[in-house]
Amino acid sequence: MKDKLKIDIVSDVVCPWCTIGYKRLDKAISELGIQDQVEIEWQPFELNPNMPAEGQNVQEHIAEKYGSTLEQQKESQQRMAEAGEELGFTFDYYDEMRMSNTLEAHILLEYAKTFGKQTDLKMRLTTAFFSERKDVSKREVLKEALIDVGLNAEEALAKLDDDDAKYEIKSKEAYWQNLGVKSVPTIVFDRKSAITGAQPVETFKEVLSELVQ
Repeated sequence: MKDKLKIDIVSDVVCPWCTIGYKRLDKAISELGIQDQVEIEWQPFELNPNMPAEGQNVQEHIAEKYGSTLEQQKESQQRMAEAGEELGFTFDYYDEMRMSNTLEAHILLEYAKTFGKQTDLKMRLTTAFFSERKDVSKREVLKEALIDVGLNAEEALAKLDDDDAKYEIKSKEAYWQNLGVKSVPTIVFDRKSAITGAQPVETFKEVLSELVQ
């Protein structure tokens, strides 16, 4: 029995290109018919670790962080919406949209891994944030997502007040950053090689074909 190809996806729940990148990777895996030959694990990366609990208006945040004008932001959002649409994902950008703190979402993704539900929860949270105008730092939103993917919400939410669980996420983030991960998505194959960014489906297919040979 050949070992599965381990794919680590370093990403954040509120990162649009991470969603597009994963969807393209998933499409490549499906088109190659190698679903049973790969194993995906999500690794934490907070785009904004110092984001306050109340979040920040997305337009203000992007202007402050990247110096983008409103016009540039609108163009970029349009590109992302089109890329999402091709992959069956809805990016619903609106003027009052707020950037959320994602530490607790990452703690829950770590919890979900034990039950083989990491990808389910990741996509549920990403959909809540980008398609349903929900704040993924709010515990009622997190609880709803856990229930939707069939996880024990009470047990999972208890982790959010556990210092060890927080420390574990911070340690994992530091591990990947020390390896040189500075932007997301970073997709790592068998911890030997990596691709950054939402590459085209064809690029993922080429890389995967070579690696599963």
